[in-house]
Amino acid sequence: MSNSVLDVINNRTSLRVYDNREISQEILDKILHAAMRAPTAGNQMLYSILVVRDEQTRKLLSQSCDHQAFIATAPVILIFLADHQRWFDYYQLNGVAEYCDREGLRFEAPQESDLLLAIEDAMAAAQNAVIAAESLGIGSCYIGDIVENYEFHKELFDLPDYVVPISLVCLGYYKEGHKRVHRKRFDQKYVVFEEKYRELSDEELKEMFAERAAGFVKTPTSSAENFAQAFYRRKTGAAFSKEMKRSVRAMLADYTKESC
Repeated sequence: MSNSVLDVINNRTSLRVYDNREISQEILDKILHAAMRAPTAGNQMLYSILVVRDEQTRKLLSQSCDHQAFIATAPVILIFLADHQRWFDYYQLNGVAEYCDREGLRFEAPQESDLLLAIEDAMAAAQNAVIAAESLGIGSCYIGDIVENYEFHKELFDLPDYVVPISLVCLGYYKEGHKRVHRKRFDQKYVVFEEKYRELSDEELKEMFAERAAGFVKTPTSSAENFAQAFYRRKTGAAFSKEMKRSVRAMLADYTKESC
């Protein structure tokens, strides 16, 4: 069974090389409209979207997001922000703190749980944008490294404490003749469970990673003895990952410092 939506989802790959064509405002508006039709908690739309076209800003992002030069070549960048600032400001504008005092309620600034909810909203919107773009012949690439260098990005985009960058999406047309490479995903049986979560056995973990592990080649310059060790060194234990951890801690410190 197939339909046009499933075809778009199955056909999409991350795109890091873009055609020279500009994305028109009309097309971009369609993508943004699709993003804003995403599911949202309580219809709050706890996110904002930054549209970045400026060449200098794109160059800065290509450096601050783990030195990925291709980011600067994307005609349009969308940055999805988890945003509780609007609602918090609206509450203050309308005397919600005073109302809480009268009613014996505790008025609080946004907390960690609110941030998680806003992240859910922002990522739902981002994925809608990505699928909409793909349906219009525009490729995309998610950049999670926008979570790094929190202080720099906060200053660059004039972000208040309750607005934090969650995902960056590069957008651009496919070059003529572009060959898509669909990277294989893990088998569904290792990811989808019925009713309750189940930890995988040692044997299942070996089976799940067997194909990737088979591609591991030990080199004279690396101390890694298997795929897991090499991958940890390249990703989880890498400098950019350490910076991401530090950056998120700084983000949370700003997010939770105000007590009402």
